Amino acid sequence: MTDQTHASRYQVIVLNGGSSSGKSGIARCLQAVLPGAWLTCGVDSLDGAMPASLRGGGDGLGIGADGTVTVGPEYRRLSNAWACGVAAMVRAGARVVLDEVFLDGADAQKRWLHALDGLDVLWVGIRCDPDTAAGRETARGDRMPGMARGQAEAVHRGVRYDIEVDSAGAEAMACAQLITEHVLPCA
Repeated sequence: MTDQTHASRYQVIVLNGGSSSGKSGIARCLQAVLPGAWLTCGVDSLDGAMPASLRGGGDGLGIGADGTVTVGPEYRRLSNAWACGVAAMVRAGARVVLDEVFLDGADAQKRWLHALDGLDVLWVGIRCDPDTAAGRETARGDRMPGMARGQAEAVHRGVRYDIEVDSAGAEAMACAQLITEHVLPCA
């Protein structure tokens, strides 16, 4: 590791935004512009690791025909364990860009605050107007229609950020550069 690797005091960068808001692209750009190695972890990785039995509602993750998402108790239990696992990686020396969707706004942030207690975290809101997010959702073709529009504002309710970026009005790299200015003291 070089001295530049530790130029940032932050160990975790949490990107919170709705579906199709551009978080994953921004996370990849952050990996490209930040010094040192940063891992990306995201809710999509967690969802992909869940057994099929927890992808149909009930105790797991449910996605309604209108794109609404519900979280059952077993999914929540495993999600909390996963958050503790991400925090353990950071405590072991990894730096992480976390790509998240706070489905229940401030309550989700509280769970992450608990898991990341004692770590230096930069909280980033990824804003994207509902029409732009819905257009991206349609272009992707892998999301239930309505999910992006429904989450565009809801995921931010009651959440406190260090910085917010507008991914509808800027490309992923431009958003990453704005975030980098807060991460690095002389960016």
